[in-house]
Amino acid sequence: MGYRDINQNLAEIGVKEVAGECFFSPALVDYYNMVEMPSKKAMVIIPTYNEKETIEHLVRAILILHPDFYITVVDDNSPDGTGEIAAQMAQTYPHIHVIHRAQKSGLGTAYVAGFKYALAAGADYIFEMDADFSHDPASLADIFQPIDEYDLVLGSRYLNGVRVEGWRFRRLLLSKFANIYASYVMVLPIWDFTGGFRCYRREVLESIQLDRISSDGYAFQIEMLYYACRNGFHVKEVPIMFRERAHGYSKISRHVVREAFWLVLRFHAPMREIFNHLRYLSQDYDDFVASHPVTQKRPARGL
Repeated sequence: MGYRDINQNLAEIGVKEVAGECFFSPALVDYYNMVEMPSKKAMVIIPTYNEKETIEHLVRAILILHPDFYITVVDDNSPDGTGEIAAQMAQTYPHIHVIHRAQKSGLGTAYVAGFKYALAAGADYIFEMDADFSHDPASLADIFQPIDEYDLVLGSRYLNGVRVEGWRFRRLLLSKFANIYASYVMVLPIWDFTGGFRCYRREVLESIQLDRISSDGYAFQIEMLYYACRNGFHVKEVPIMFRERAHGYSKISRHVVREAFWLVLRFHAPMREIFNHLRYLSQDYDDFVASHPVTQKRPARGL
């Protein structure tokens, strides 16, 4: 993926780059002026491993769209120099922080490191997103907007249809069935358990014993969601478009798939609930989602 391709990605969200400097399209400026954003501190956690083609452009796009956001890059000693690129940006932009890890240690531990830093830095809202433009920076506002009324907001690929571009049918089928499997075994009102584009209120992360999170990859997303629901927090899904990475390779493996399979079994609902839940195979699943306590707005208890 080259510089011209990155600029095309930026143009798709209304951000263009000329001679190294970015500016808004008028339509995007008007849109974000209409979106009321909470005034508390928001931080985006971005794990990286060999993302030198995209990391600078992604960070720049986020800060143009949301200049008051903070960004933490968690780099696993990328051989391609991603960590060094991020460190150079941090010297220029005070809202950027970089966590350098000694080796590739997995997505789950990278997010845990980022979450711990965000909490210590006083962040009120903590995002997670991919570094490769699979997650559109323009969707940050859509995920952020409901956070006053919910504790955790998920960018969902499977709410009201399928919103995935660039995946082979086999990969899409695996992902979709993994989420159906999780929903019927764990009996939780979620369409997209494994997505990695989210926003947590700090109270959610504070309630979870992050040092005890043992999973990685897709299983990490499922485990975090399970604990959030078990601890009584309220979850909202908003539709997003997911685009397959335009360079490099997807970091899914058989180990990641097996880990997620066994984790779901570990967190299974009581058998009576599972059997009762099977009726939604022939009924409207929206009814279950809409009526579940997890998907209701959080009670008024201060912002």
